Amino acid sequence: MGTAITGIVILIIIALIISSMVKSKRNGKSIQCGNDCKHCGGHCNH
Repeated sequence: MGTAITGIVILIIIALIISSMVKSKRNGKSIQCGNDCKHCGGHCNH
């Protein structure tokens, strides 16, 4: 039972991280460009 709870908690954390990354990308930020695509020449904006 403890293993299942731990797995669920880890999945929730991973989902929150992915959600945060998607939200940042939609706001014009990117990890590859120092987290600010406005200053990288725009090559990371898709």
